[in-house]
Amino acid sequence: MAKKFLIIGAGLSGTVLANRLVAELDCTIDMWDERSHIAGNCHTERDEKTGIMVHQYGPHIFNTDKKEIWDFVNSFMEFRPYVHRVKAMSKGKVYSLPVNLHTINQLFQKSFTPAEAKAFLEDLADKTITDPQNFEEQALRFIGRELYDAFFYGYTKKQWGCEPTELPASILKRIPVRFNYDDNYHNNIFTGIPVDGYTALIEKFIDNEKISVTLNKKFDPGTEDVSAYDHVFYTGPIDAWFDFKYGRLGYRTVTFETIYAEGDYQGVTQMNYCDADVPHTRITEHKHFTNWEQHEQTILFKEFSKETTEEDIPYYPKRLQHDKELLLKYRADAEQLDKTSFLGRLATYRYMDMHHVIGEALNYATDFINSGKTGSRPPVFPNIEQ
Repeated sequence: MAKKFLIIGAGLSGTVLANRLVAELDCTIDMWDERSHIAGNCHTERDEKTGIMVHQYGPHIFNTDKKEIWDFVNSFMEFRPYVHRVKAMSKGKVYSLPVNLHTINQLFQKSFTPAEAKAFLEDLADKTITDPQNFEEQALRFIGRELYDAFFYGYTKKQWGCEPTELPASILKRIPVRFNYDDNYHNNIFTGIPVDGYTALIEKFIDNEKISVTLNKKFDPGTEDVSAYDHVFYTGPIDAWFDFKYGRLGYRTVTFETIYAEGDYQGVTQMNYCDADVPHTRITEHKHFTNWEQHEQTILFKEFSKETTEEDIPYYPKRLQHDKELLLKYRADAEQLDKTSFLGRLATYRYMDMHHVIGEALNYATDFINSGKTGSRPPVFPNIEQ
């Protein structure tokens, strides 16, 4: 007898999972999403005024170092080559990001070789900090005060809504500094943009008569009768599933101010604004994502970071100590549920790039299918680490 599954959320996790389940199992899938569109925060659509394909929830550039994931997405849609170059406005001057040899030479008005720049930064590093206890100390320990003030302090304060000294050192695991002139924002070898946008790509993931999608349907686990389903897969916020009974997990969210202009407004897809006294964090010019298209007009999103309220879309998990303690409680309760699994960035409360989300959904689908073959309990979460 065919299995019947319910997937809550039509973003990357849910749609990739649905694609694999109907391909490998005798099943039908109902998919619900509370928004008016599929694709979650990856949603793209053409702006009516300009005809430009817009990333409605901020810039999304697909990049991965795993060929199997690259081949998977390209089997549904062509990905055109795209190199993401980010510039930074600091004290009225424009620099390249990530911090590279050109950035260093420009900021310090030098003409260093790679070896000279490396030695120079070693001299600037605050060697009195031997065990960094927060974000600021971590940065000062490796790059010194000048680069930190120019590119990290103000942006971080705006992005997270607090002083960098209040953030754990682990947020800045690796200082993104290059000692060459490479200004490609991403290191992964496979990088591109789907030719018809992410929403069209995700439509192809679930283009199957066995998958039924219902939009504008908010799921309430406290009142919804899901007894007709053999298994429920939840990709929404894990604290929402439990009606926030231990409290809300901390997130930052973003709001956007739309700008229309003629021609080319800023000459690059993304301009970061590093000064703390500039209220916005970055401006994204969407026409630069699709360099194979030509548009006389342009549309930009000016982005502002804020604390997430009950009415906001959660973007970036804060994962402070209090949040991690709440997460452990929610995960423990989730493990007690029957025929229910949690996956995706909101359900596991982690920041994940698109390729991480897809890879994890593919792996989870395999684990779930194998559990059915062996008669073992399906995994509740795709990740062990918390």
